[in-house]
Amino acid sequence: MRDMKSLKYLIVCFLVVLSGCTGEPAQTLTGETMGTIYTIKVVASDDLSDLQREVDLELKRINQLMSTYIADSAVSLLNKSPLDEQVEVPADLITVLRLSEEIHNITKGAFDVTVGPLVTLWGFGPDQKFLNVPSPIQISQAQQRVGMQHLKLGASSVSRSVDLYVDLSGIAKGFAVDRLCELLDRNGFQNYMVEIGGELKTSGKNDRGTPWIIAIEKPESLKRSIFRTLPLRDLGMATSGDYRNYREVDGNRYSHLIDPKSGMPISHNLVSVTVLHSSAAIADALATALNVMYPEQGMVLADEQNLAVLFIIKDDDGFVEHRSLALEKYLVDSW
Repeated sequence: MRDMKSLKYLIVCFLVVLSGCTGEPAQTLTGETMGTIYTIKVVASDDLSDLQREVDLELKRINQLMSTYIADSAVSLLNKSPLDEQVEVPADLITVLRLSEEIHNITKGAFDVTVGPLVTLWGFGPDQKFLNVPSPIQISQAQQRVGMQHLKLGASSVSRSVDLYVDLSGIAKGFAVDRLCELLDRNGFQNYMVEIGGELKTSGKNDRGTPWIIAIEKPESLKRSIFRTLPLRDLGMATSGDYRNYREVDGNRYSHLIDPKSGMPISHNLVSVTVLHSSAAIADALATALNVMYPEQGMVLADEQNLAVLFIIKDDDGFVEHRSLALEKYLVDSW
């Protein structure tokens, strides 16, 4: 999946390297997928050649399901299907669409895999064309093609009641991370970290016998530095931000994150959202949705849903972090 929207996850999660390694080494597998890089660190002395091949085959399979850059992928064929006709789709695609619908409902529409027409209108789609700031009429016309209510999900089939364009870039990388973790579990590995384009999940401990320590990047467009670290064990983590992927027109800044309800790029001072969850796919989708929402609304939702969330907000004095109650508890109990 060539996923140009992976830029919305440019808050890079680093594995913090500590000194004093003991026990089995942490071996690294890496490669390209979904328009980005994957990295897998496995604490094991085994030869991982077979595992590397299995990983690449699984990622190729998921790409063939969910990439809008592959003309005959399952999602591309769905996007070309006749209206009001039930189309049989693979089980994993149904799973991701149902999960997307669930997050859509939880976030009151802030996460919407049908937002593609608006993203394209604002120049952040696959062709990256941006001629002028869209007019209210153009925005309204694009919104007629947006909305999960127009996507009807059956047990193994899907139909579109309007000319929707389903784009799974806000959840597919997290889903792939979860699937790779299941692959590692089946192969008997217990201590590992899987990361695809900034979405990640860990299991067990690192090669030092401690939780995996993940760093969140400070949300600055011109340089990279660490804002804070989080200990991670048996959890997925995703970060969403817009501080590097935006356009400027006549001195106005337009984010690549589009609010499906207003049809407009977000314009609030929430610059980064990190979500911890047992599912990397859910963390992926929630991070996007919470970044679209205003920070006050997002924090209310996080506490209502018992979500472990870190917000980074830009104010006149710099960057300030706000943590949900679930994250506060996690930071106390994680060690």
